[in-house]
Amino acid sequence: MEPTPPTSHPKPPPPPPPPPPEHNDLPPPATTPETATGDSASMQGGAATTTAPTRVSHPAPDTTQQSHPITNTPPPFWTRQGRSISTASYHSINQHPPNPILLEDHTEETHEASQGCWAKSVAIDDYTILTGPSGIGAYVVWHCTVSTLQGGDLELRKRYSEFDQLRVDLVRSFPHAEAMIPQLPRKSVVSKFRARFLEHRKQGLNHFLSCILLNPEFAASPVLKGFIFS
Repeated sequence: MEPTPPTSHPKPPPPPPPPPPEHNDLPPPATTPETATGDSASMQGGAATTTAPTRVSHPAPDTTQQSHPITNTPPPFWTRQGRSISTASYHSINQHPPNPILLEDHTEETHEASQGCWAKSVAIDDYTILTGPSGIGAYVVWHCTVSTLQGGDLELRKRYSEFDQLRVDLVRSFPHAEAMIPQLPRKSVVSKFRARFLEHRKQGLNHFLSCILLNPEFAASPVLKGFIFS
């Protein structure tokens, strides 16, 4: 018998090559004197130890520091011509003193503006209703008292028609001052003798005569003098 040839087995495939080492793009940590000293000491001791790198902290810059140094010299606009602020103010006050306060007594003035004022107060005290012999043609007479600055009083007896004529003459003589001449109280044919109506008219006539007599421009006019002495 012929010998049987040995059976050949296939060889296993070779193992894959190991992966290439990864490259780190970061630079190696810087070696400081402290880390170098520690590495040399560990090497001398014979023990291979790894020392972690020590970070050195630097103080942050002081941002609160002023950009300009502080000095005791005041700015140039605080001083004028080499004088301090208080000295400059003192000299300015002395060079331009305030005007003095003048006290004047105008009780007995004689200038033109006060010469027209001769009345101190005006009052319509009362009224009287007068009638004719036959009882027809009744009218009202107003009793007026004017106190003067000289101390005397003037007693006047005037009808409403005379007050009305006085206002017409004043408006004609002083057209620029018509707004300063008050209106007279209204007329009434029915109520002209009633007590309530007469009281209201008395107040209106008193206001009118006071505004005229106490005004220097009106009081010195010939129109008012004609009303007083007529």
